[in-house]
Amino acid sequence: MTVRTPDTGRATGTGPEADERGPEPVGVRLDVNGVQRHVEIEPRVSLLGALRDELQLTGAKRGCDQGTCGACTVWVDGRRVLACLTLAITCEDAEVTTVEGLATPDGTGDGRLHPMQEEFIRQDAFQCGYCTPGQIMSAVGCVREGHAGDDGEIKEWMSGNICRCAAYPHIRAAIRAARDRV
Repeated sequence: MTVRTPDTGRATGTGPEADERGPEPVGVRLDVNGVQRHVEIEPRVSLLGALRDELQLTGAKRGCDQGTCGACTVWVDGRRVLACLTLAITCEDAEVTTVEGLATPDGTGDGRLHPMQEEFIRQDAFQCGYCTPGQIMSAVGCVREGHAGDDGEIKEWMSGNICRCAAYPHIRAAIRAARDRV
């Protein structure tokens, strides 16, 4: 275990856990949408910054950069996370999935959308579309977690994703429809 001393902030201990990376850019391996990627970033770079700025995966949006809007929602090892609050370096050896990775999850590349993406279109569950990628990632997570039983439950478990256009009734309709298809 690495322990930081209060007076110097330096790590104490021996072995690989005592090694520190940075502050200069370091190599980080990320498994994003099933593809191993390598980026050279400063250790303080968020997962959102690595995805958008280094890997050009712009589906996750930079909204508030404070974890309050949900526009940057992605999955790390199948769990919903706010990419703006997650350090990219902590995602090494984890599977990161973005909205770009939802379509054709079997890797066929045939362009088929995930049922949730289809239902968002069918139910007109977006206005400006800025929050839509985060809403979709969170909605799929909500269904997978078993929190899409009724509108009240959906509303509660999707409360971390804000839609400034107030398309909430349509978003809930899309979640119900996709839930019944999955």
